[in-house]
Amino acid sequence: MTITIFLADDHPLIMDGLRLILDNEPDFKVVGQAVDGRALVQAVVKHQPDVVIVDVTMPELNGIEATRQIREHSPDCRVIMLSMHSTPRLVLRALEAGASGYLVKGTANEEVVQAVRSVVLDHRYLSQKVADLIGQVPLVNSRMGQIKDPLQRLSDREREVLQLVVEGYSNARIAETLHLSPKSIATYRSRIMHKLNLPDLPSLIKFAIENDLTPPL
Repeated sequence: MTITIFLADDHPLIMDGLRLILDNEPDFKVVGQAVDGRALVQAVVKHQPDVVIVDVTMPELNGIEATRQIREHSPDCRVIMLSMHSTPRLVLRALEAGASGYLVKGTANEEVVQAVRSVVLDHRYLSQKVADLIGQVPLVNSRMGQIKDPLQRLSDREREVLQLVVEGYSNARIAETLHLSPKSIATYRSRIMHKLNLPDLPSLIKFAIENDLTPPL
């Protein structure tokens, strides 16, 4: 059986390196690549790969929010998160969104292959560093509520709008991207500022970067 894989990372060297690793496996087939989260979701719905490997900090739609949408539209697809960071809050956020695996960038080649084979069998795979960080996998669900995550104050749509705002999109362009009215986007922006108790755009940008919602500008 051939395992089809889709890659998503906005760093070409990372994506090329992953592709080299995966292409060495005779039963793996990389069927596509994306450089932003929104394009990734659209491509996954179209191609229906078995596995997606996605960076956490993707432009337009970050990897965690993309995972949430992928799992909604393509529930049979398994997602492996890839990141430079592995804080408990970030890892648990990814798992809660539906990721089946979490790897730290720079992990050994064989671990990437092992992760793909594991998630295809519907097993969760965490790199050893991540597993040590958050404890035993059976305890993950019980720990969800113990780690405060300020992004939980926002709805899925509000997180989408927030990322696009801090990446410099105008209300009109956000409205076009999300198929909403500019008035609705203005309402979302006001609601986000209120929920996060942040006074201005620089504060929003700082918040988004600190919480891995968007790549550093």
